Amino acid sequence: MSNTSVMSVIISFAISALLGPVIIPFLKRIKIGQMVREDGPKSHLKKMGTPTMGGILILISVVITALINVKNYPKVVPILFLTFGFGLIGFLDDYIKVVLHRSMGLRAWQKLLGQIAVTGIFAYYLLHYTDISMAMKVPFFTDKYIDFGIWNVPILFFIVLGTVNGTNFTDGLDGLAGSVTVIIATFFSVVAIGMDSGIEPVTCAVVGALMGFLLFNVHPASVFMGDTGSLALGGFVVSCAYMLQMPLYIAIVGVVYLVEVASVIIQVLYFKASGGRRIFKMAPLHHHFELSGWSETRIVAFFSIITAIMCLIALIGMRS
Repeated sequence: MSNTSVMSVIISFAISALLGPVIIPFLKRIKIGQMVREDGPKSHLKKMGTPTMGGILILISVVITALINVKNYPKVVPILFLTFGFGLIGFLDDYIKVVLHRSMGLRAWQKLLGQIAVTGIFAYYLLHYTDISMAMKVPFFTDKYIDFGIWNVPILFFIVLGTVNGTNFTDGLDGLAGSVTVIIATFFSVVAIGMDSGIEPVTCAVVGALMGFLLFNVHPASVFMGDTGSLALGGFVVSCAYMLQMPLYIAIVGVVYLVEVASVIIQVLYFKASGGRRIFKMAPLHHHFELSGWSETRIVAFFSIITAIMCLIALIGMRS
């Protein structure tokens, strides 16, 4: 591991950890508090008023750390763009909800339009300003890649939007999205360093930023990341996967994201088809476990362990 990678973790962690005691009280003073769904788990009512938009900590830490190294590692640019771009959409959504007190935040079409625009710019940059191939490495097959030709860009949009919104659905318990994503970021850091890919300063920066953020976000959380953080993390994960030609690996390492968004889709479709019946006690899936009697810390630990195991399987899949 290079000194750059190690220092990226340390610097990003230090920024996140030191900014926490400054930004969190500021968010409290300006009353940027979390709103809790009335139809959600009753245990969440005590979270009402906990500062949100804490994803600012993650974004500041990652951007500063990555920019320190951008001159020598220009491949971090598209990852920074997608991370910051989706983080900005999340910030606007959070701001409208908690500052302007419009409970729905950005309208669905506004959020989708913003996500499509950011994804489109990323796709254009990838195709015209990098030498990264759109061919995807196939897990468990040595040097096997699949190229979908004219379908590469539509598939990119599907994977990017699916991953980002899956990450967003995962952010529902203290420390859940952060714990799962720090493991995935560690996986991409190991791969990036092993491949000498040139993106390791930003992957390691995310590892450090999330470790610092989790100091304030584990149960009982003193701050939530909000859409500012969860959308940014989704953008980070999927942009790293594309820069490494590994979007197919998201289904393995990001299985928690996949299951969370799938549980919502299944719940909605079944509810409509069955005339009001439900498969899960509540969706996304982490709320089902919560209403089944699991504690928040147990759910976070379980999902984190599953993610760690799947990341190990993905590493095996790279060496097969």
